[in-house]
Amino acid sequence: MARSSRNANPRQILSSSRTFFVSTKTCQGRALLQSERNATLMIDVLRSYVAARKFQLHDFVIMPNHMHLLITVNGDMTIEKAMQFIKGGFSFRLKREFGYSGEVWQPGFSEVRVRDRHSFLQHRKYIAENPVKAGLVESPEEYPYCFTYLAKRKAAGAKQVAEKLS
Repeated sequence: MARSSRNANPRQILSSSRTFFVSTKTCQGRALLQSERNATLMIDVLRSYVAARKFQLHDFVIMPNHMHLLITVNGDMTIEKAMQFIKGGFSFRLKREFGYSGEVWQPGFSEVRVRDRHSFLQHRKYIAENPVKAGLVESPEEYPYCFTYLAKRKAAGAKQVAEKLS
């Protein structure tokens, strides 16, 4: 008797990691993240939680009044908790470091579960093109508050170091 093949990937059956495309908006759509100071603070908050291994961040873009993330959480972390860290951490630091006294975020966020490579790449493309579609830049590499720009700068810096060493 022939055995039917399984369609599931055994590594995914046992994996407790989940990847999401997440979007969240500032309170009343204010352009709170438009300033270099606030956008840089948001990036620093993201970096601090990645360094603390709260989640993995694959891609992001910080727009003037919202942000998009491509994020993976492990089994001991929910996407809700990760977003609480991100939004709460930014709000706390914005108020403490810069004296901001207003509401920062619109309640909640939206998330889409990323289940395969195609979905991952589609969401990554959406994130990269977001500032271009908004008319802020002509190419994703020009927008300073996104993964694409920072990765390009890091690669250029590494290239300069390698050239100096050779």
